[in-house]
Amino acid sequence: MGKITVETCEIEGLKIITPTVYGDERGYFMETYNYNDFKEAGISEIFVQDNQSASKKGVLRGLHFQKNFPQDKLVRVIKGEVYDVAVDLREGSETFGKWFGVVLSEENKKQFFIPKHFAHGYLVLSDYAEFCYKCSDFYHPGDDGGIAYNAEDIGIEWPDLGDTKFTLLERDLNWGNLADYVKASKEG
Repeated sequence: MGKITVETCEIEGLKIITPTVYGDERGYFMETYNYNDFKEAGISEIFVQDNQSASKKGVLRGLHFQKNFPQDKLVRVIKGEVYDVAVDLREGSETFGKWFGVVLSEENKKQFFIPKHFAHGYLVLSDYAEFCYKCSDFYHPGDDGGIAYNAEDIGIEWPDLGDTKFTLLERDLNWGNLADYVKASKEG
């Protein structure tokens, strides 16, 4: 029934997925995930865990990655709107250290596929947002890594929220920049 539209990005591996939405006077229906449709679109990863978070406007989560147990992620927003960002951390990639951002919302119903070895984060643009994502590996406590959301050597252009200040966890304020990540990964 489903079928999806897939847009590739300037960074190889990242994909924006738009599902087919069937609407009538009652509302709408869509398949948010169908393995066969995704496999046909080049996304054959097996997802083993679903996560969901709720946040208020200005909350910035990220930039996170898993060090030893990397995950492919399929992310979407079911309520509100976020600016979602992925940073290429694949060793030897032509786009290493480059970032790509996309607006995900309950209105556009887009999903963002982020392969392993990318840092990921998002900023809530609406007053409230609910964010859902599938992961290809289970969460492993203590395996978290991160890069500062404002790392100058990446240069992410986060949307301006006017008078609303960004809200981050203390740990997310203390991540290093891309050069720190490279140095740490060489050490070990």
